Formats: sequence, C-alpha cells, structure tokens
Amino acid sequence: MPVSARGNNLDTVRRHNLGTVLAMVHRGGPAARSTLTQSTGLNRSTIGALVGELADLGLVVESEPGASNRVGRPSPVVTASPDVVAIAVNPEVDAITVGVVGLDGTLHRRVRYPTGHVPTAEEAVAIASAVIDGLRTDLATFARTIGIGVAVPGLVREADGVVRLAPHLEWVDEPFTSMLEEATGFVTRSANDASLGATAERYFGAGRRASDLVYINGGASGIGAGVIVNGDPLTGISGYAGELGHTLVNSNGMRCHCGAIGCLETEVNQASLLGVLGLASADSDELDRALAASAADPAVAEEIERQLHYLAVAMRNATNVFNPQLIVLGGFLGALHQVAPERLTQLIADQALKASGESLAIARAELGSRLLMVGAAELAFGPLLADPAGT
Repeated sequence: MPVSARGNNLDTVRRHNLGTVLAMVHRGGPAARSTLTQSTGLNRSTIGALVGELADLGLVVESEPGASNRVGRPSPVVTASPDVVAIAVNPEVDAITVGVVGLDGTLHRRVRYPTGHVPTAEEAVAIASAVIDGLRTDLATFARTIGIGVAVPGLVREADGVVRLAPHLEWVDEPFTSMLEEATGFVTRSANDASLGATAERYFGAGRRASDLVYINGGASGIGAGVIVNGDPLTGISGYAGELGHTLVNSNGMRCHCGAIGCLETEVNQASLLGVLGLASADSDELDRALAASAADPAVAEEIERQLHYLAVAMRNATNVFNPQLIVLGGFLGALHQVAPERLTQLIADQALKASGESLAIARAELGSRLLMVGAAELAFGPLLADPAGT
C-alpha cells in the first residue's frame, strides 16, 4: 500500500500519520524531527507525539544530532529501528537465497543454498524453512521479526500468493506462499521478483529521484520487469503486469517456452553471453570483467551487438508505452549495458518516439546482490508501514 508523503493533523488519521513518518525514515534514511515537520506539513507537537509512539512501539530510535553551527536547540534525529527485521526469500533455478533485512535497510545476513537442479515448490519450501531454522538464533537477537517476503521469478496471484506460472522453475498453480507460511510459522507474502526489484530500486537504488521508471532484470530465470507509474507500482488486475520478457522483439525468432515466437528472453539471455565468453557461470562482477576483456573479440562483439539490438526493441516499446523518466537495468542486462552504454542509448533514441524518449535516462541497478533481498523485505514490511500500531 503506498504511503502518502503528506500528513494530516486530524486524530482520526493517526494511523496514516504514523505510517507516513515511519515510511519517511525507513525509505529516506535518518531524518531530524524538524525535517519531518517540514516534509509532512504537521506541527512540531504532532510530530513529537508520533515519533514518541513509534519509539514506544520499537520501530524508530532517536539520537542527538552531530555538532553544527546552527543557533538554537538541535532537533533529534529519527532513525528506523535496526532491531526490527524481515526475512527475504528468493527461489531460483539453481539456488534458494534467504536474507535477513532490517527496517533501517541493513542486510544482516544472506545465505545462498545451491540446489544443483531446478527445485520443486515442495523442495524450495523445505530448503527455505531449513535455512530459516538455522537463522533462528540470529533472529532471536532482534526485537521483532515482521514476517517473510518472497521474490518469485514468475506470475504470482496477488489475492492469495499462488504462483500461477514460474516457467523456468516449472511451477504451475503452486500455493508456495501458504506452504512456506505453514512450514515456518511466519506471515508470508509473495510477488514477482522483477516487480519487487523495481520497488527496491525506486526507494533505495538508482530510482530514488524517479517517479516513473521501468526496471528490467536479466538472470538465470530469464527476463522480468517492473513498472512504477507516478510513484506507484503497476500491478494489473491480478498482479501480473510487467512481463516485458515475453514481448515480441523478433518475428523470425525462436519459440519461447511460453509458446510464443521471438520473445525478448529468447533473444537476449545470459546463457548466450556466457557461451560466447567460454564461461559456465558468472556473477555480475565476473561478467563485467569478462565482457570488458573480450569486447574486441569479433564473436563476442557480434553477440553483444545482437543482444543490444533486441534489448533496444523492448526498451523502445517500454518507452513508447510508459513514457518513463528512467529505465533501470539489472542482472546481466546491467553488464551488457555497461560494456556499451552509448550504443544502447543511441539505439533507443533512433527507434523510440522522440517525444516519449526525450526525457529518458538509462541507469544500471545500484543494489547488486542486495536487490531482491531488499525488495522482498519491502513486501513483508508493507503492512507495518500501512499500520505501524496495528500490525
């Protein structure tokens, strides 16, 4: 649920005001009481009462500011509590990753459990719950664990968290969310991984100052995307919006596992890049180095140009449809952009409607390996931000 940046002095909207203040220090970082007063439009006494209540709930902490030359009593600094955490889970085709993320944005732990094969939903639940059990000693050191957020590489029904389709995981209509909740005892919420990545970059990464952005991620499970419109995530009627990986980019292309011809993720994929580089696997840093070192190789240069061409087609379509301020590229797409940033910019400028693309910027995702952990945790923190006193 989006939280407004403006408050209201009426007592009947105390819950809204509590959520507004908590969201500001959670997503914007530590803030002086005076800054909160100015930003929300609430008076000082109201902010003082709200901060006091949030502190009593253990959701924020106050500290004295550093030395300054300003005249008068300095305003206390309010920080989201690092002692309140959420668990993040990301099932992938080759591993299950579990993280512990603080309300202040700190990634306290990240455990990647390789599977060696594509896990079934039941296996993913068993592995995730076992890893979480192994973290319970660590979790006990925090004051409060809000719940679990899951970043799924597939379509997740918003109403009940059922994974309708995760093609690369070969999951169809799997009640993964309820299964994990039953196995761990923690309240669990699930959503598409790229949509959560868009949210994470919007609040904590490259999109901090962008109200309209498209996030496109490339990984072992294909290409996914999330769209932010006027500050709010675009979800669609059931939560399936943003599947740019399955947009047509080559009418003479290969058949995709979804059944269509020439989808983006059949033409632009990590496996083809690794193959031409002679690598079995690589993380984003290793891929950066390998592409930079081999960019002069004719076969590598040809593959880079081919993938940039088809990626530009999809980005052109996104630019014309959504008119975003920013397109953020994550995963191997970030590495692909990094090796030839001017080329991708030029391709889109040549193809997109001039009016739609004249304000467009392209950036690489900033959160790196933290991205889906932060995004999944944000999903878990959602109810708390909406109702700090009642959650």
